[in-house]
Amino acid sequence: MWSFFSRDPSKEFGYEILEQLTGTEEYMLWKLHKGKKKGTGEPVSVFILDAKTNGSDTQIELAKSALKRLKTLRHPNILTYVDSLETEKCLYLVTEYVEPLQFHLNSYSSDFPQSKQQKELFIAWGLFQVVRALKFLNNDGNLQHNSICLGNILVNTAGEWKLGGFENATPSSLMNSLPIKILPSFEKYDPPEKVDSSKLGSATKWSADMWGLGCLIWEVFNGSLKSPSSLKALGNIPKQLASVYCELVGANPSSRPNPSDVLIVCRKPGGYFHNDLVDCLLFLEEIQIKENTEKAQFFNKLPSLLDSFPENLSRHKVLPQLINAFEFGNAGAAILTPLFKLGSLLTEEEYQKRIVPCVVKLFSSPDRATRVRLLQQLEHFSTHLLPVTVNDHIFPHILSGFTDSNPIIREHTVKSIMFLAPKLNYNNLNVEVLKHFARLQSKDEQGGIRTNTTVCLGKVASFLHPQVRQKVLVSAFTRALRDPFPPARIGGILALAATQQYYLLNQISHQVLPAMCVLTGDPEREVRDQAFKVIKGFISKLEKVSEDPSLRECMEADVNANASPNVTDMASTWAGWAVSAVTSKFYKSQGSQLPDQASSLTAGSQTTSATRNPSAVETTVEPTKRPDSESNEDSVQWGNINELSLSSNTVDDKEDGDGWDIQEDWAPIENFEQDSFATKVTNVRDKASVPMNTNSEKDEGAWESTWNTNNWSTSEGNDKDESRKKREEKRIQRQKEIEAKRSARQGASSGGGALKLGGKRM
Repeated sequence: MWSFFSRDPSKEFGYEILEQLTGTEEYMLWKLHKGKKKGTGEPVSVFILDAKTNGSDTQIELAKSALKRLKTLRHPNILTYVDSLETEKCLYLVTEYVEPLQFHLNSYSSDFPQSKQQKELFIAWGLFQVVRALKFLNNDGNLQHNSICLGNILVNTAGEWKLGGFENATPSSLMNSLPIKILPSFEKYDPPEKVDSSKLGSATKWSADMWGLGCLIWEVFNGSLKSPSSLKALGNIPKQLASVYCELVGANPSSRPNPSDVLIVCRKPGGYFHNDLVDCLLFLEEIQIKENTEKAQFFNKLPSLLDSFPENLSRHKVLPQLINAFEFGNAGAAILTPLFKLGSLLTEEEYQKRIVPCVVKLFSSPDRATRVRLLQQLEHFSTHLLPVTVNDHIFPHILSGFTDSNPIIREHTVKSIMFLAPKLNYNNLNVEVLKHFARLQSKDEQGGIRTNTTVCLGKVASFLHPQVRQKVLVSAFTRALRDPFPPARIGGILALAATQQYYLLNQISHQVLPAMCVLTGDPEREVRDQAFKVIKGFISKLEKVSEDPSLRECMEADVNANASPNVTDMASTWAGWAVSAVTSKFYKSQGSQLPDQASSLTAGSQTTSATRNPSAVETTVEPTKRPDSESNEDSVQWGNINELSLSSNTVDDKEDGDGWDIQEDWAPIENFEQDSFATKVTNVRDKASVPMNTNSEKDEGAWESTWNTNNWSTSEGNDKDESRKKREEKRIQRQKEIEAKRSARQGASSGGGALKLGGKRM
């Protein structure tokens, strides 16, 4: 029983005491230690006063008085009390985690302009907070601190200055009798009226602390104060603060301004507290009562200001305020840009805890402006999203963008797949995304969206399952080669070149090259130039294998390969979103814009994205709408594309038992190569066989000999030989009919009247 009453209470203290922070002993009765809460590991500061070794009875009484005072004072700019413990040996005071102000002032380097600017903003915000604390203490709390100096200012994790050291605090009713300070280091901060008692009659309840504020300002800019006489020289004190400083250190106590007046004067335009950081933080504190237009202007301006703010303030002060504004202040989509910019300062664990929940919540918003902002910013936060979050909470909302009536949302939805593809599961990427891509590439009326669908498919090709990739890529990209919009054809060419490692050599020779050869006669010079370059590359590849057949296995090694870790970086180098600026102009002419808030934001990103691809078309070219006949032809070439539901916002899923029935939407290219291509060749030859003048028969012979010398048929091409014979017989028959009609026209023109069949004119 005796051991129960005699055990040390400090062993049950709920906080672990860590290393001591030096440099505060001159101004504090306490020793400042780092600490953390047992169980949670939350960082705290522990002030310890050794009652037996270092503390006299007077010091212990002052420390207990300060602890009691701090426990009852609650203000954002006063050190936050957490817990305390009193034993026979020691007195423990636990507060929020803080460090001496001097540590932070020394951390800024004067060698870099940005660091110097951040230090100026840090000091301005800190002094503003000290003045606010004194306003509360002197005017509302009727207390005098009596020890304002550099040593009693502490800084928390968020960069906020906190007022501590309440050992010498007294009620304002005792303002005519200043306390005697035990520590000799505080004597140099005593106001003149303490020495000249005749001046105490004119003292106010704030005069002693305003003198201390002047001492603090001098020390912040000039270093530790050696003697009161040093206050006469301004030193490095800014001109904006000089007049106020001179009033604070005036010899007459009654002339020293009230802390409320200091705030008013310094917050006026041109005042020391009138800067971007103070304005930003005060706006965030009052955001609940701000108008929506004010919020929009503030959030649009904020990203450009964040680079000049101190990092700890941005990370631990501005960011929490932004999150609160999003959750409770109806900030909307405008908050996204600064939110993601500040998110880059967080660790992965902090990002998952603080940013990702906001992103998930925003994706469920029906507001189109919010949707566009999210899709535009996706590249900045997609790497932090876990696959389960993407597939379960984000992708279902992304899907609706593919069928949205607004072209801007459809365009950005297509682009978003580039960043989400590494996170998507098999069904979402290889089934859902490809079905929407098939419909957009063949059915969408905007040429820019058709182009970017092709580009995006090329960028995410490596993430597709190898078997799906074999069925889809050649069919999709050769389809793009026949698009009436020139950039779409360029996109198809570049996509084929960028994904060449995923094609079998037989596919290259039988499907890819025949389809690309058609573009060597394209009306657009840029299309022809790209086609020639890529054709030469494919032919070079085939030549190497022809010379050394052992290279075939090496050339086809990646056909069945899965995605590589760096595939995103590689995919981003071959093509950009070259038609964004083109299509944005076209959308505006059609009147299908989003609200002004979203439109103003999309313009900037679209203009910059248009410069990423050096082979991009000029922005003055307008997209070509797909004619109805072309859309119908596309359906035939692509297979049963009509199975996709175009009348609703969802796409009917038709899957085979094994889940590989993607070919229903991306039709095989064989039909195009063997039927469509051959038909075009026959039509050209038939037209050439019609004798329009006396030299037509010679031209026909030359055209025919050219095709006869080409090796388009294989050794087993008996069926093709038979088809050629039939076409030749048909051509001869047509030639005879044309000759007969010509003879009839010549006979009629000679004026001899009508002739009987087989008759001869005399």
